Amino acid sequence: MISVNNVRLQFGGRVLFDEVNLKFSKGNCYGIIGANGAGKSTFLKLLSGQIEPSSGDVVIDRGERMSVLAQNQNAYDNLSVLDTVLGGYGRLIEVMHKRDELYAKADFTEEDGVLAGELENEFLEMGGWEAEGEAETLLQDLGIKPDFFGVLMADMEPKQKVKVLLARALFKYPDILVLDEPTNNLDAKTVNWLENYLLDFPNTVIVVSHNRYFLNKICTHICDVDYGKINMYVGNYDFWYEASQLAARQAKEQNKKAEQRAKELQDFIARFSANASKSKQATSRKKELEKLEFVEIKPSSRKYPYIDFRPEREVGNEVLKVEGLSKYGHFDNVSFVVNKGDKIAFLSDKANDVTMLYKILVGEEQPDKGYIKWGSTVKISYLPENNEKYFKDCDLSLMDWLAQFSKEKDATFVRSWLGRMLFTGEEGNKKAKVLSGGEKVRCMMAKAMLAAGNVLILDEPTNHLDLESITALNKGMINYKSPMLFSTQDHEILQTVANRIIVINGTKTFDKECTYNEYLGID
Repeated sequence: MISVNNVRLQFGGRVLFDEVNLKFSKGNCYGIIGANGAGKSTFLKLLSGQIEPSSGDVVIDRGERMSVLAQNQNAYDNLSVLDTVLGGYGRLIEVMHKRDELYAKADFTEEDGVLAGELENEFLEMGGWEAEGEAETLLQDLGIKPDFFGVLMADMEPKQKVKVLLARALFKYPDILVLDEPTNNLDAKTVNWLENYLLDFPNTVIVVSHNRYFLNKICTHICDVDYGKINMYVGNYDFWYEASQLAARQAKEQNKKAEQRAKELQDFIARFSANASKSKQATSRKKELEKLEFVEIKPSSRKYPYIDFRPEREVGNEVLKVEGLSKYGHFDNVSFVVNKGDKIAFLSDKANDVTMLYKILVGEEQPDKGYIKWGSTVKISYLPENNEKYFKDCDLSLMDWLAQFSKEKDATFVRSWLGRMLFTGEEGNKKAKVLSGGEKVRCMMAKAMLAAGNVLILDEPTNHLDLESITALNKGMINYKSPMLFSTQDHEILQTVANRIIVINGTKTFDKECTYNEYLGID
C-alpha cells in the first residue's frame, strides 16, 4: 500500500496541492484526472519520489517495489531491448551482477561462498532463473519479435520503443505500478492487450490518461485533482462524471428551494413583524431564516466547450460515390459509397493515407486515377489534421480570425462563438498566431460549426485536446444528424460514434456496418 499523508506541494507562491490524504491499496486501479495544468503528472512524480513534498509525506509499505513507466524514450539507448526490460527489476539485476562478480574472483574465499549462497537464494526467490523467459514472453505479447531482443534501443523505432518501455514497467509484477499516459502511441491491439493485462493485475495501479475508454475499462477508483485538493471516488470515469454532474444539479436544486423558502420567510417577516398578533410567528420565521443552509457550489476548474455541429439544410439521398480512387504512395483502387445515415470511421496503418483521402475528397489534392462524385445537396464542414496554414504568421485577433468564416459579422455574435470554445473576455483580442495546439483546434471547431455543413469530415480531431474538450467533442459527434467521415485514435469516440468501419491499407481491406469493438472482435 502507498499512503499520502497531509501532503502539500508549493512552487514559489503557488500552492499546487494542500492537505492531500489518500491511500492506494492492493488490487485496485486508480485513475488520476484533472484539468490541464492541475498537476496530474506532478502528483505521479510525488508518489514515485522524483520530487519531494513541501510538507507531509508519501509512505510505501516496507519491501514493496514501485515501477514507473518512463517517458524519456532515449533513456536506455545504450541497452539492448531485452536488457532494458530486465532492468525494470533493479534489485534482480543488482543481485545478478554481484553474484557474477563473486564467481569471477580469482581468490574466492569461504566468506565469498557464504555471500554467494545468500545471493543465489535471493535470486531464486525473485524468480531470477525464469526472468529472461518472462521478459521475452512479455515483449512478444506486446508485438516485439524475437529478432529485436538483442537490438539496441537507440536503433528501435519510436512506436516500438514505447512497447519496450511498457514491458519494462510491467516486468515481474511490481507491487505499485505508476503509468503516465500509457496508451500514447500504442495501436488498438496493444491497448486492448494492456487493458486485459491490467484487469488481471493483482497489485496497485495508478494511472494518468486522456483515454476515457481505457479509464472506464480498468479503473476501480477515480482521483479528481481540482482546486489544490485530490478527492477519491469509487468507480470508473463515467461513474465519476455522472455522479459529479448529478451532485452539482442537486446542489443547485437545493439552493433554489432554499432561496424560494427564504423569500417566503422574508415576505412574511416584512408584512407581520410590526403586527402584535403575528409577532411570535414573525420571530419564529426569523429563526428559521437564520438556520437556512445554502450549499456552496464551487464551479469546477474544468471547462467544457460547447460543440454542436448543426447542418444548415438536410442532405439528400445521394451523398458521395468514390470509384477506383488511387494516389501514388498512399492507396490504390479504393471504392465506396457514403449513404445518408453513415458515420464512417476510416482506419489505416498509415494515418497520412487517410489524410490524403480527405484532402482529395475536399478538393485540396487530385487523385492519380478514379473519380469522386458528391451529391448536389452536399455542403462539407472539414476539420483538417494539420491546421497550421490557418494560423501561421496570422496577425489577426481571434475575433477577426473567426469573423472571416462567419456570415454574421456582428461582434457580439462572433464573441458568443468564441465563448462556446472557452475564449472569454480579452482573450478575443489575442493574436491567432500565438495560440496553443489545443486552442487552435477549438478555433477550428468553431469554424467547422459556423460552416453548418451537412457532411462532416474530421481528421484526428482530438489531437492536442484535453479530456474535457474530447468529452464535449464526443457528444457533438454523437448528436450530429448527418453523414460523417472521421478518423481518430480515441477508442470511446470510435465505439460510440461510428456505425461503419472502412480500413484502407494500400487498397480497401475492410468495409462493414459495425461498431469499432465488433471490428476489433472484443466485448
